[in-house]
Amino acid sequence: MSKIISGNLGYPRIGQQREWKKSIEAFWSGKIEESELHERLTDIRLHNLKLQKDKGIDIIPVGDFTYYDHVLDTAVMFGLIPARFEFAGSEVPLTTYYDIARGNKGAAASEMTKWFNTNYHYIVPELGSRKPEITVNKPLVAYREAKEKLNIEGRPVLLGLYTFLKLSKGFDNAGLDGWIEQLLPLYVQVLRELQEAGVKWVQIDEPALVTSVTAEDLGRLTLIYDTISREVPELSLLLQTYFEALSSYEGIVSLPVAGIGLDLVHGLNENLEALRRYGFPSGKTLGAGVIDGRNIWRADLYRQYELLQELTKLTQGADIIVQPSCSLLHVPVSAAAEISLQPELKDALAFAEEKLEEIAALSRSVSEGKLDELFQKNRKSLESLSADPARNRENVTLAVEQILLQPSERKSEFSVRKSLQKEKWNLPFLPTTTIGSFPQSSEIRSARQKWRKGEWSEQQYDQFISEQISQWITLQEEIGLDVLVHGEFERTDMVEFFGEKLPGFAFTKGGWVQSYGTRCVKPPVIYGDVDFDAPMTVKETEYAQSLTDKPVKGMLTGPITILNWSFVRSDLPREKVAYQIALALRKEVEALEQAGIEMIQVDEPALREGLPLKREDWEGYLEWAVKAFRVSTSTVQDTTQIHTHMCYCEFHDIIDSIQALDADVISIETSRSHGELVHSFEEHTYPLGIGLGVYDIHSPRVPAEEEMISMVERALKVLDPELFWINPDCGLKTRGLEETVSSLKIMVSVANHFREKVAN
Repeated sequence: MSKIISGNLGYPRIGQQREWKKSIEAFWSGKIEESELHERLTDIRLHNLKLQKDKGIDIIPVGDFTYYDHVLDTAVMFGLIPARFEFAGSEVPLTTYYDIARGNKGAAASEMTKWFNTNYHYIVPELGSRKPEITVNKPLVAYREAKEKLNIEGRPVLLGLYTFLKLSKGFDNAGLDGWIEQLLPLYVQVLRELQEAGVKWVQIDEPALVTSVTAEDLGRLTLIYDTISREVPELSLLLQTYFEALSSYEGIVSLPVAGIGLDLVHGLNENLEALRRYGFPSGKTLGAGVIDGRNIWRADLYRQYELLQELTKLTQGADIIVQPSCSLLHVPVSAAAEISLQPELKDALAFAEEKLEEIAALSRSVSEGKLDELFQKNRKSLESLSADPARNRENVTLAVEQILLQPSERKSEFSVRKSLQKEKWNLPFLPTTTIGSFPQSSEIRSARQKWRKGEWSEQQYDQFISEQISQWITLQEEIGLDVLVHGEFERTDMVEFFGEKLPGFAFTKGGWVQSYGTRCVKPPVIYGDVDFDAPMTVKETEYAQSLTDKPVKGMLTGPITILNWSFVRSDLPREKVAYQIALALRKEVEALEQAGIEMIQVDEPALREGLPLKREDWEGYLEWAVKAFRVSTSTVQDTTQIHTHMCYCEFHDIIDSIQALDADVISIETSRSHGELVHSFEEHTYPLGIGLGVYDIHSPRVPAEEEMISMVERALKVLDPELFWINPDCGLKTRGLEETVSSLKIMVSVANHFREKVAN
């Protein structure tokens, strides 16, 4: 008879009121000492553990909490500190830890990129010449704390060696085995110390196992887990995978571990088919990820109950842990405060706390054979939402059906548009611009709060925003930028702003999730059919253009980024929701053009993150993602210049799709990866306009002119100088005034340096 228990894989770090973020930023600004930071974060961590226990979770993870990023934690635990941070050994100081993530005056921050196909960003480990060593056994510290302070026998969480190396940089595939040889003994030591402390189970996170795993990689995995099994025989490992279906199912479930965790939401069909075809190893525990850890909707508990019943048969009596499909890091903390939402929507939400309740209810019900009262409540809530008129707009459904039958192409090819745009705009060699947003000071945030609370009238707020736009148009002209922006001072978030103005979206009060470091976002909720109501950006952009003779770009967020950075309804294919958004944005693009704004930037920083994790599944996604972008942008005149922006990702493997967007200019990150992105264009010709980010906006440091010059020189060797633009990596909303102005002045100086070289 199967033993059914409840478990969790990880919990949001940020706290109900983002206490985690506020405490760390207070430390950075010098408002609190390091000792107080430790006290505050300890309180948050212990609260999270106690909450999970109170919600009836049997297996509670420890060690998933972090001071910035769990991948960075793993690198620091093994002493893998980049040489430029001058680490002398022993325990890593907190200042060094944060320097790696944020940079300092003398050293650039480590690269940051997407955590698989999510909107979380991790710090990329740099594996150089430094010999790894254990600086602290972080899982052991977390285990002891939970046991001593809360009497919780937690399950330590450790990022697996295979995944850690797959996420790292500083070696080629041939060097992978050498790093396994160096790090495997340290993993063994960490696990042995856990075993000696009385730990029974450890959760080893290996999400890389849902990507394409080669036969050679399977051999490496066998080496890793054979060694651990031999060296730490009394410790039970749950090999946890998530985000998609397991690759190489037969080989991986045969590894010498005590349990296998499967995503039975996002990888349901493939994982279930593998279980049906190959069965499940006798004597192992199945971690059944049946509650969606990445979206915010209540589960259909009846359906998941039936799934668990089938799993008990397929696993032939194996013990089953009812758990989320992945860490709950990716959802907000609690839906209890969302009382301002319409009841049909509010009742259908399940954030982290509510998902714990669903897990516990499912576990009890399967164990006892008696359905929990939560089952009926969940189903009734989902049925009420389904009947909402907002989900049944016939005009939107018909428009999407029609768009699928129509071409989505610009009137002329790029070669024709390029000539017409060059004549129209008459820009200098290496034109300079920014990505869109400028610093949002405390004064701006305060003004927005006053307006939202009703303390300021619409007229007062509009006047304030106009003053900010005017100030920054003047500043941009003084700095010497060639193409200006209005600064986006009226926008809190690049997705939220548009969602607030589009029917089909809703917004939570406390639906915050961690994006990177202390950067938290509050994703919109796409709960209904998306439609266009009225122009969203024309007023501010048109006003900015009236203040200058230089071109001002209209700034929009693209359909795929809005999709990927929102919590999306689960009753429609994502492709159809993308087309709904694209059609709404098309009307906004056309409204800008009619208002005389003929440079329009449609940002798609999240295009790549939506890629399926298995390469063989990429083509279908990229086909509809590119089409959605083109639906948004293809109806403008040839002289209207369409820009787009992307960041935080590798481009070489989707360069054809990026080119297929047919944007006249694309600006992309390159400085955070220390110029490595240029390598993509050393191997692939890119015939459209391109702006490479020449400095990292995520670090407070003002870059040296020599750094930018070096980056531009390398890029100009492989890109057409006539199509090359100079810009920062990303928007400047999070930066301060002085550093922003100083950095942009240096950037313009670099452009002038190259212009003088060409002139001479």
